[in-house]
Order: sequence, then structure tokens, then C-alpha cells
Amino acid sequence: MPHQPFGRRAFLGVAGAGAASAAARTDALLLPLVSLGAKRVSRLIAGANPVNGYSHCTQRLSELMVQYFTVERTTGFLLHCERQGINTWQSSYSPKVRDALRAAREQGSKIQFICLTSGSHKESLEDVLALDPIAIVHHGGVTDRLFQAGTPELVRDYVKRVQDRGIPVGISTHNPDFLARIEDSGWENQFYMTCVYNVTRTRDQLQQMLGDQPLGELFLAGDPERMLRRVRQVAKPCLAFKILGAGRLCDNAAKVEQAFAFAYRNIKPIDGVIVGLYPVLFDEVKQDTDLARKYA
Repeated sequence: MPHQPFGRRAFLGVAGAGAASAAARTDALLLPLVSLGAKRVSRLIAGANPVNGYSHCTQRLSELMVQYFTVERTTGFLLHCERQGINTWQSSYSPKVRDALRAAREQGSKIQFICLTSGSHKESLEDVLALDPIAIVHHGGVTDRLFQAGTPELVRDYVKRVQDRGIPVGISTHNPDFLARIEDSGWENQFYMTCVYNVTRTRDQLQQMLGDQPLGELFLAGDPERMLRRVRQVAKPCLAFKILGAGRLCDNAAKVEQAFAFAYRNIKPIDGVIVGLYPVLFDEVKQDTDLARKYA
């Protein structure tokens, strides 16, 4: 079992529930906020790839993430994020996510939820709506595959279906060209999630670029500037994600700080950042919220 850096009661926030709730409300004011529809969200949003075991590195690391993030630890993680000033969590749907979010709310958490999903996923729209999300986002990998297949209208159809339920809707993508096409076409979504690394290039595109095939996903150093240039050009809010390259820029504190500074300096004032957190060795939540206060 990975090392747990926090005392159990402190991490889970079960001691002094009333004081913890008051601290959460106070600390939340310390992080800058941006508007997402009618809601105000912290300019640093907690991501959930580690919670759901998507390391974007190795299968073994993904398995360790899943083992670490039990429902109990995920609940504690949400409470800790809230105490540090993060007021919004973004995740795809899973039974663990459902149970942890409900448990956190039972302990007084007011953390807001953005759900990443699409019509091709196992969960139904009703499953997602039962978690009272402040917004629903069409999954970026699915978005990109549908664009590559020449059927982007399926993405737009899902956006309209969610809007018919009265829920703010976003579109996620890893490709800056797809972002530009959606924006230029005036689609109905209220915002975007924008990956700063284009990890959904097709095998043919990679072969043409490299003359070879990479082992696993390809993270190119120039991708963040390419995506964030597009982000600055679109009028709608964007939530930039994978700013740490799925851990590839986490070798030391200086690299992490440089990535945060670059992201916040190259997005619009109305934009935010989503960061996946895996606090197995130290308090990454505290580290990242400190950087958000410094640069956001």
C-alpha cells in the first residue's frame, strides 16, 4: 500500500466537522474565482484521473492509483481540497466517484462537481444528473475520435441533449484545431476543457510526423503553446488540463512551479486550470493551491 502522508483523521476531516466546514468556507475565498455559467469556480479545479486510475504513464502506476484512492480516501481528498480553497472537482463518472462525492456532502462539503461524460459511456445521463453537477462536459477523447471520423455532429447533438436538461455544458478536446472549428461554428456549449498536450493524434499522423510509432502516448514540448494560443483566441471560458504533462513535469518543485506559471500566464483571465492530484508522497493539494494563489 502506498505511503499515506497525512494522519488518518486529519486527512479524512472527521475531527471537528463544524470547524472544518467553517475553515473550508474561509479558505475557499483565498483562491481566485472565475464564472462558469451562473456558478463561481476556483481558478484551480481538482481533477480526478489519479482517482480513477488514468495515469497516462504505465499500467502499474494506474493500478497503484486505484488502490490508493479508496472511497474513504477519495472522500478525505475532497474535504482536504475544499479546506485548501478548491471549490470544484472535475471527474468522469464511476461508482467510486459517486460514493465519495455523496459521503463528502454528508460530511458538510459544498464542493461543486463537473462531470466528464458522453453518450458513448456506460453511465446514463440520469446517473450523472443524480450527482447534481454544476456542468457536464463531453469527453475529450470521444470528441477527438468523432472529429477524426468525420462525425462531429454527434458531439453537437450531445451538447444539445444536455442543454435540453437545463445543465451548462462544455466540450473537451486535446486538439487546438478542433477547438477552433467548434468556436468558429458557434456551437451551443458554454465553455471548453482544453488539454495542453495533444495525446489523441492518430497513428497515421504520428507515423507522418516521426517516421515511427511511440511507445504509449506522445507528449510534445511545443503542444502547450499551440493549445494555449488557441485558448486565448476563443471567447468562451476554457479549463486547461494536463498542465504538468501527466506527471512528466513533476521531477522537482521548480518544474511544477514553472508549469503553473506558464499555464496561468498564457490563459485568459476568465479561464481556469484543472490538475490531477495524487498526494501519496506529500501534500500536493497544499503545494498546488499555494501556486494557484501565487500565479492565478
